Amino acid sequence: MANIAELTKLIEPEAQALGLALVRVKMFGGQSDPTLQVMAERPDTRQLTIDDCADLSRRISDRLDELEAAGRDPIDYAYRLEVSSPGIDRPLTRLQDFEDWKGHEARINLAEPTEDGRKQLTGDLVGAEDGKVTIDVRKHREVTVPFAQVADAKLLMTDRLIAATAPLSAEGADKIIEVEG
Repeated sequence: MANIAELTKLIEPEAQALGLALVRVKMFGGQSDPTLQVMAERPDTRQLTIDDCADLSRRISDRLDELEAAGRDPIDYAYRLEVSSPGIDRPLTRLQDFEDWKGHEARINLAEPTEDGRKQLTGDLVGAEDGKVTIDVRKHREVTVPFAQVADAKLLMTDRLIAATAPLSAEGADKIIEVEG
């Protein structure tokens, strides 16, 4: 399987060159349908336009093609490239995400259970500080865990989140752009 840390090092400068912040690089689909998923956003709007997706997709494809031509292909099998925005119910992948989205409902899956045996925490984000994340777990209490313990986290769809993430424009939302790669 591809080395995600190495791919992230290759992809992040391409995103930054377009003024974008990289949210996540992930490989999924297994051997039957491998997909390299890249999520990015504009730091000022927390959104991504279709043109942004197309531009980033081209830059990543060009960079990976250069490496392949030089005999240094970081993914030595066929795969699909998917470039997208993180969406409304976005993954929380960076410590700053937990601070930026405090007050919103989230689900956090932990690598190891808490002292009281919980591996999943659901509730309102309180924020992040000193490498730790705090969430107000429903019908329980505030729980603080080291960011390194977070295996997976995402915002949950609520009316409050929808209101906070209204798109800048819906123009082009109904278009499908196919890019050969």
